[in-house]
Amino acid sequence: MKKWTKVAIPVAAVAALVAWYAFRPERLVVNRRVDEGLPTAQPLESGRFYSILHPTAGTATIFQMGDGTRVLRLTSFTTSNGPDVHVYMVAADDAKDVATVQQAGFIDLGVLKGNIGNQNYSLGSDLDLAKYRAVSIWCKRFSVNFGAAALRPTGASQDQ
Repeated sequence: MKKWTKVAIPVAAVAALVAWYAFRPERLVVNRRVDEGLPTAQPLESGRFYSILHPTAGTATIFQMGDGTRVLRLTSFTTSNGPDVHVYMVAADDAKDVATVQQAGFIDLGVLKGNIGNQNYSLGSDLDLAKYRAVSIWCKRFSVNFGAAALRPTGASQDQ
């Protein structure tokens, strides 16, 4: 019996460390705040976030910069934190559920910079705004949609 425990304890310890590293549960309780600025820009489209799997709020706005580049800006943004959360532009009118995101297709803009605060994501010059009409806050690890915003054209300037 002693031989079995000498093997089982180290194996269990290694398994626990691997599970901790893979899941990163501390990210569920630790907020990452961010507050990026944005130079003067022209708003093209915007939408309000709504919750799907986790409470998510704020505004998603696509801005045209003076040099012609476009930026997705999340303002007054909040969502749950978690492992491997990304920002997706979704090729649908709205990203209301997991199936819509997976079936319509998406462009991954990168890892969410913070689960609280204002943040910017560069959009490729070839991104077709007529096709990619929604923003999703997506957990890649578990394939779940935390929250989404449907984008609509805007002509009025917004709080930057």
